[in-house]
Amino acid sequence: MKRASLILSILCLGLTLSAQSGIISTRPANPQDGKILTMEETILSRELSPANLWASWENPEEVLMHKDGKWQTFDINSETYGDYAGKMRPALQAVTRDRSLYIVYADGTEKLIAESENADITYGEFTSRNEFGITDGVFWSPDSTRIAFYRKDESKVTSFPLLDITTRTGSLKEIKYPMAGMDSENVQLGIYDLESGETVYADVDDFGYDRYLTNITWSPDASKIYIQVLDRSQKHLKLNAYCSETGDCTGTLLTEDNDRYVEPVDPLYFIKGSADLFLYRTANRDGYRNLYLCDDQGNIRRLTAVDADVKYLGNDGRYVYYTSAEVSPVENHLFRIEIKNLKKGVVKARFGKPERLTSEEGWHEISLSPDCSHYIDSYSSLCTPRIVNLCQADGKLVRNLLTAEDPTLDYAYTEISLGTVRSADGLYDNYYRLIKPKDFDPAKKYPVIVYVYGGPHSQMVQNTFMAQLRRWEMYMAQKGYLVYVQDNRGTENRGIAFEQAIHGQCGQAEMADQIEGVKMLMELPYVDKDRIGVHGWSYGGFMTISLITNYPEIFKVGVAGGPVIDWKWYEVMYGERYMDHPEQNPEGYAKTSLINKAKDLKGKLLICQGAIDPVVVWEHSLSFIRECIKNNVQVDYFPYPCAEHNVMGKDRVHLHDKISMYFEDYL
Repeated sequence: MKRASLILSILCLGLTLSAQSGIISTRPANPQDGKILTMEETILSRELSPANLWASWENPEEVLMHKDGKWQTFDINSETYGDYAGKMRPALQAVTRDRSLYIVYADGTEKLIAESENADITYGEFTSRNEFGITDGVFWSPDSTRIAFYRKDESKVTSFPLLDITTRTGSLKEIKYPMAGMDSENVQLGIYDLESGETVYADVDDFGYDRYLTNITWSPDASKIYIQVLDRSQKHLKLNAYCSETGDCTGTLLTEDNDRYVEPVDPLYFIKGSADLFLYRTANRDGYRNLYLCDDQGNIRRLTAVDADVKYLGNDGRYVYYTSAEVSPVENHLFRIEIKNLKKGVVKARFGKPERLTSEEGWHEISLSPDCSHYIDSYSSLCTPRIVNLCQADGKLVRNLLTAEDPTLDYAYTEISLGTVRSADGLYDNYYRLIKPKDFDPAKKYPVIVYVYGGPHSQMVQNTFMAQLRRWEMYMAQKGYLVYVQDNRGTENRGIAFEQAIHGQCGQAEMADQIEGVKMLMELPYVDKDRIGVHGWSYGGFMTISLITNYPEIFKVGVAGGPVIDWKWYEVMYGERYMDHPEQNPEGYAKTSLINKAKDLKGKLLICQGAIDPVVVWEHSLSFIRECIKNNVQVDYFPYPCAEHNVMGKDRVHLHDKISMYFEDYL
């Protein structure tokens, strides 16, 4: 097995160096007489993913990891493994139950701190449907003497019914679903003092009823709490400070404005040892998500001076550690930068030159120790399954923790290429992966399946093992299909201009870029131009129907899962960010609505949908079906009665069988 892995790596390197134009790297096919994937393996098997080492830092000297089937600790000083006794239960926990918020003490006793007034009020849970980086609804102060929490009022939000068929006569479950252009939720931030038992609310008077309170951050001394307040249009933001004792606003530190949108997704990151210096990440000031050194007086200076998106990892008061896409948009690397003269403030602080700490090509996921003395580097590339290393802060290797074998060597995995194609506007290289069929013969012609997502906050193609391939793609390649996956304008990790190209007209720039990729494919002598299909889910479902109705001369078969059909039926936070309020952009909503495109459907189209989908509600796909009927257009439909947005478990195996058979029957 190790010899086979070595040979594969050598072949991969050789093909990379001799790559044709547009191709960056290629992973050669495994022996063609290898095993063929079953659908159960395709969807459910974990054995076909490279071995992984789950690891997290218990403290600066000790790593908790799952190794050899059990939880163990690893002491970085002695480099020895030990038994893991289990984490101590935290002394304090915050729990939301029946929409009310409780504090639970270590002995199990509880204290009610915020009681829900009615079914529309919820305390201590996430708000804004998890947009703006919001994943939680409670925020403990650094000294655990206070707790901040969201109060969410959905009394003005329209309810949407979901049908439960498991009851004798069927029943409805009502969910709150704020659609674009309709009334939204009201959010407040409460601050509870554990000693006094009193609650105050942050006095937020910016932007009216339905503004967003995002990225809550405590000051290191717990005297202040910072809120990034965003208006409903998502074009204006204020970073405000509030007194944690009274809730009074003590000032606005900075503002952000953008005629398309401002999207805050990060809290403030305080410099270790400082109560007033912090790092702030935004894409709104220089075109990329960069880090800025700021203070509580509103002074601000760009720290990471690279034309690439970065992500903060940590700091030790001297060095700031971050990952960046500056080497390549499809690679992720670790850097650090030194900050000097911090005592002289933001203006006089000096910044060193960035140091790149990861040298191996590929995508590096970094876990930084609490004191920033060490980090765990887990990485892979197209031909490297996974390597996990423990390193010192300066990048020096301490110990290899895992070198994974390729679990696919016994299978007939086909050739995978990572390449680029120019965007429709000519400004960018869009990255793609292309999977060739089993027993590929360049003299033959093959059908093509384009798998698409294409929406914001996505990156389908990375220089990871097999270029982030989904096993279903390989399953179809083994059945004789070329499978093509491409990122387009609107996806992430490429800067704000690339991302905002879709604003106000979702689907248009994305389609144009996808078509450039398809045109490139159609020039290949082994592509059957008359047998091109498309498949995607959610935003990808929207893209699938957009492509097959706008380009019927190209796409003959489509399978759309959980598709957005009309953006006025999607949620406020996401929909209005990318499409504006329906009253402000009626032309954009009309142009992108797939209701208006139902009459143009010429090819074979299957739509699949979870019948209790709370994300893309059933109204979308059913409305499209109704419009097809009105226009005497034939379309196929398959609902999953007890599935939500992502069809899971045994239903998921059935779903992918259905998708695969549809292409086999009609493409």
